[in-house]
Amino acid sequence: MEDIQLISTSSVQAASHKECSTHERIELTPWDLQFLLVGPIQKGLLFHKPKTTQEIREYSSESSIIQHLRTSLSRTLDFFNPLAGRLVSIQNDDNSTSYFIDCNNVGAQFVHATANDVVTIADILEPVYVPDRLVHSFFPLNGVLNCEGTSKPLLGVQVTELVDGIFIGCTLNHAVADGTSFWHFFNSWSEISRGFNQISKSPALRRWFLDGTECPIRIPPQKLSDSLTPLSPKERIFHFTKEKIAELKAKANAEIDMTNRVSSLQAVLTHFWRSVIRSQNLDPNQKVCCNLLIGARTRLQPPLPENYFGNAVYLGTVTVKAGDLLEGGLGHAAWEMNKMVALHTEEKARSFLESWVESPRLLTTGSLAGHALGTSSSPRFNVYGNDFGWGRPVAVRSGSANKTQGKVTIFPAAEEGGIDIEACLSPETLKAMGNDSEFMDAVTPN
Repeated sequence: MEDIQLISTSSVQAASHKECSTHERIELTPWDLQFLLVGPIQKGLLFHKPKTTQEIREYSSESSIIQHLRTSLSRTLDFFNPLAGRLVSIQNDDNSTSYFIDCNNVGAQFVHATANDVVTIADILEPVYVPDRLVHSFFPLNGVLNCEGTSKPLLGVQVTELVDGIFIGCTLNHAVADGTSFWHFFNSWSEISRGFNQISKSPALRRWFLDGTECPIRIPPQKLSDSLTPLSPKERIFHFTKEKIAELKAKANAEIDMTNRVSSLQAVLTHFWRSVIRSQNLDPNQKVCCNLLIGARTRLQPPLPENYFGNAVYLGTVTVKAGDLLEGGLGHAAWEMNKMVALHTEEKARSFLESWVESPRLLTTGSLAGHALGTSSSPRFNVYGNDFGWGRPVAVRSGSANKTQGKVTIFPAAEEGGIDIEACLSPETLKAMGNDSEFMDAVTPN
C-alpha cells in the first residue's frame, strides 16, 4: 500500500540458541498437520507511540524502539526456538509426504515499516468498516500458506510506525502453533521487552501423540493440492459490553428454562449468527452451519499442560435449518451450540486423532464457503496485557490470512468482560446487520 514504506527486512535468531537434542527435531501431530493448506495466524496490536525514548530506556539501553523490539524478540526466541526454525518435508517411498520442525535457528523475519507521515490511530479505529487494505499491510508474509514453512519463516514480525502510534503485527505458521500458543509467545515477548530476564510461563515444546502413533505421520499426495482461492469480504467489528453480554446470557438461559447452562460466549455467538442468517434472507429449509474450533488441552486425561506449545484444536460444527435458527429464539439455538460443544469429550478428541492418522483431512481456505460461519480465537486470550514497556495496547486487529466469507474472529474487548467480534461477510450482509435493530440493540459503538 502506498501509505506504508518498508524501511528494512532482516532475520532475527535466538540470542543464545541452546540446542537440546530432545527438541532439535519436532514431529507434527494431526492437530498441527490439518492446517498445512491454510494461511498462518495473523494478529497484531495497536499502541500509542511512546512520548519519549525514556519510556523504553527503563528496560533497555537501546536508543531506538525498533532496535529494542528486535533485541527483545531475539531473547524471546531463546524460549520459543521452534519459531526460529523451518519446516522440513520428506517424500516417502509410498509417494506420501511427512513434515517436521527443524529447530535450526535460521531465524524469524523482522520488518520495520513506517507510515508516520500519513496514518494515525484514528484512521484505523474510527471507520465503521475495517480499512482492510491498510490493516493488512501491517503484517508480513501475506499470501503464504503454512506448508510453505519449508522455505519461508515460521514467524514474521512487522513493526509499523504511525503518526501517533505503533502497530506490532505477528504472522505465525499455524502448523506450528494455535491461538493459545500464539498469545503465549506474544505475552512472553512483551515480558522480555519490559525487562524480565525470564518469562512467567516457559513453553512445553514436546508434542503429544496417542500411544502407538507412528511418526512422522504420512499424508497422501492428493491431500496436498486441495486448496481453494479465498474470497475477499468486507470486515466490521461488533462490540459487546459486559452488561450486554450478561443480558444475552440471561435471555438465552431463561428461554430454555436453564439457570446457567448456556455460556456468555455461546449466547453472544448465537445472537450474532442469527443476525447473519436473518440478513441473508435464506430459504427456511436451507441448512446453515457454525464451525467452532474446539480446544483439546483440558479435554484429555490427564490434561495437556497449559503451556503446551503447538496445536491442540479441532473442528466442531452446529448444523440447523435457517428457519429453525430464527424461529426457535436465542435460547434454543444457543442450546444446540452448547450440546455440540459438550459432545466433545476426551473420547471424541482421541477419536479425531485416531481417524485423522488413518485418513488425513486437511482444512482448506474454502472450508467456510457457503452459508457457514467459522469462528477462531477466544475472549480468554491475554490480548490487552501485552505491555512492551510504554503502556497497554489500544486495539487488536488481524491480517488477511484465511479471510473467507463467514470468518469470525473473537477477541476480548479493551474493557474487562467485553467481547469484540470481527466479522468477514459480504458488504450486503454487513449493511443489513447494521440495520437489524434486534441485533444492534446489544451492540455498543466502538
